[in-house]
Amino acid sequence: MRLTTIFAAATLVFASAASGHHSDAALDMDTVVTFEGSVTEYSMRNPHTYFTVESIDERGESIEWTVQLGSAISVARRGWTRDTLSLGDRVTVGVRPARDGRPYGLIVSLEKAGVPISYSRLPAPPVTASTNTLEGRWIVDRSSLGADYPGGLDQLMNRELTLTEKGRVLAAAFNQNSEENPELACMTKPTPGGLIYTDIYPMEIEYIEGEQIIKIRVQYFDQERTVYMDGREHPDADERSHEGHSIGRWEGEVLVVDTANFADNRSPYQNGIPSGARKHVVERYRLGEDGTRMTLAFMLEDPEYIVGSMTHTRDLIYSPYLDMSPFDCDLEATRRFVPQ
Repeated sequence: MRLTTIFAAATLVFASAASGHHSDAALDMDTVVTFEGSVTEYSMRNPHTYFTVESIDERGESIEWTVQLGSAISVARRGWTRDTLSLGDRVTVGVRPARDGRPYGLIVSLEKAGVPISYSRLPAPPVTASTNTLEGRWIVDRSSLGADYPGGLDQLMNRELTLTEKGRVLAAAFNQNSEENPELACMTKPTPGGLIYTDIYPMEIEYIEGEQIIKIRVQYFDQERTVYMDGREHPDADERSHEGHSIGRWEGEVLVVDTANFADNRSPYQNGIPSGARKHVVERYRLGEDGTRMTLAFMLEDPEYIVGSMTHTRDLIYSPYLDMSPFDCDLEATRRFVPQ
């Protein structure tokens, strides 16, 4: 079966349908390679589902391609099950290939026995319920992101952040295939990373009034944050942690969450731009008038690496039906994109 290279100007079945947990810098996102063969492995795991295909290259030699998809949670929401592929299935696959030439790629299209298998953008959440509180489960209303929304966390931050000289140097030097990449250890993306991932994974807000705290959880990488509502201040600057220290207050109907005291992070935005001790994030949550949506806005600053500040706003739909089952990041799956 001859391998074919198609450039991105061609019509694609579902370009940009897959969203990875690591940067796409190691992939040629302007090229699609198409190949045929037999499925030799299929595993649904988090943060990535993978299948492998034994094919024949242009020299007539056997080659095994590894194909990357989204997490088990996100592919299931697209309608995939553990029976979607079976060992021995004959498939035709289109991928965005690895830049280093190895047979690895991000899925673009798939046919099994000549029948297309959909892997389109995640379905829009239905508006089926309303609430009079910020508590509950929420997921992004994609229409609020705008037609020019660039996609993943890394792409958004590349577009929106203006870097200091130190930030530019370190971002250029970052190697996502090295042990300095926090994603290889199944670490969460500290705020505002989890907020950006609400375009794929639900967020849950819980008031615990007896303890005067609010819990903010995002299913992606099982992120959980504690917001202290008892009037305390941030601790001393040397008391730092991965998720930072969050304090909250009400300004009328708006919940304001102020987070500081972040630990240093080599790649909190999935693209090698680091963060430091002076990173500061302020979030604002406001319930919509009809209770079906809330508006989430945040401001990010980190003067060691970022010039000025970044602001971002999105609407989330109240979605109490959404599953918040554990993400349970699999270390093997999170490291599989690294060349062996």
